[in-house]
Amino acid sequence: MDSALYANYLNILKQELVPALGCTEPIAIAYAAAKARQVLGEFPEHVEMHLSGNIIKNVKGVTVPNSGGLKGIDVAAVLGIVGGNADRALEVLSEVTPEDIARTRKLIAQKVCSCTLVEDVDNLFITAIVTSGEHTASVTIEHQHTNITRIEKDGEVILDNPYQSAVTATVDKSLLTVKDILDFADQVRMEDIQPTIDRQIKMNSAIAQEGLDNNYGAQIGKTLMHVWGKGVTTRACARAAAGSDARMGGCSMPVVINSGSGNQGMTVSLPVIVFADEWEVSHEKLCRSLVVSNLIAIHQKYYIGSLSAYCGAVSAACGAGAGITYMYGGTYQQVSLTIINTLGNVGGIVCDGAKPSCAAKIASSVDAALMAFQLSIQNKSFLPGEGIIKDDIEETIKSMGYIGRVGMRATDTEILNVMIDQADIDQDC
Repeated sequence: MDSALYANYLNILKQELVPALGCTEPIAIAYAAAKARQVLGEFPEHVEMHLSGNIIKNVKGVTVPNSGGLKGIDVAAVLGIVGGNADRALEVLSEVTPEDIARTRKLIAQKVCSCTLVEDVDNLFITAIVTSGEHTASVTIEHQHTNITRIEKDGEVILDNPYQSAVTATVDKSLLTVKDILDFADQVRMEDIQPTIDRQIKMNSAIAQEGLDNNYGAQIGKTLMHVWGKGVTTRACARAAAGSDARMGGCSMPVVINSGSGNQGMTVSLPVIVFADEWEVSHEKLCRSLVVSNLIAIHQKYYIGSLSAYCGAVSAACGAGAGITYMYGGTYQQVSLTIINTLGNVGGIVCDGAKPSCAAKIASSVDAALMAFQLSIQNKSFLPGEGIIKDDIEETIKSMGYIGRVGMRATDTEILNVMIDQADIDQDC
């Protein structure tokens, strides 16, 4: 493999597979608010959050970690200001104390936080504006959960870093292809990837076990293990779902994310880990298989975008299915068929925000990916011309990305309208 391409793929993994505490949208709000307070230099009297619809959608129904079970945009913002450490980025709330939570409850009751929907911006857009007396500070995040593009204090621009110039020159996701991902997984030096992959295995396995051991959310993972038995397919679906049960339920344990999402990070990794245990493969083989699963998921999300009406569990489960096929010894063609078979089945599940039912969507997507794997190793697949399936795997991935990014744009708006009770459902029906 070309050395520049090798370095690019390695840097993508290192940049994407980072720890995060709690659902990444409320955490991004907390991070922006904590950073704004840091810039202001004193405790603010009021905070304004200006948010894109997708951010609002993904914060409305999920428990903010280390909040004592609280939900909401105002909770995420105020807790970030009160107890957040902006230097910890996606782990901004990791140092919150019981006293911070009590203070946050009081400030929420005093309505110190307001929220405004911002239209005609990127799907991932956050501005936090904090005020104390005559002083103000604002921080804007765009496109990625920790990508600060603008900072102002008292009208002075401290940072103006538009997204196009902010994108790091060390990665280019447009260069990802299924074939090159498999070549990279075969050739990558273990010392280059093992710290990153081992951290993903450790953290994501721990929160999955937490979800199985305790009662979080709708208890999807625990229920599957109870009613479906303990076969490898059930365990793969249940452990991924259980991690989401815990995370959406406010569990304070960190996970390693994929494509900016903890749910996607767990979906892309836990089923592969379960199958590695079942098949008793070497640790090296597991790591290389996780390279495949992670990069395949990131490859798809490049075309879909960070946030949309397209449920990210599908692209992540596609990645897991591809990683399991690779682990089994599948060829490039069979890995491609696994992706095709998954997209041809469950492509287009809608995202209606982060909340407990994400665990069920994860279980369904993983189940579909495992069926796709079983079909692919028998060289069976959906054929070009059937629905969105194209002649080439790369064109199929691009087509699904176009549907998620462009085709479902109006769907995204209407989902938000329904969620915030602004849709005239009776009239339209």
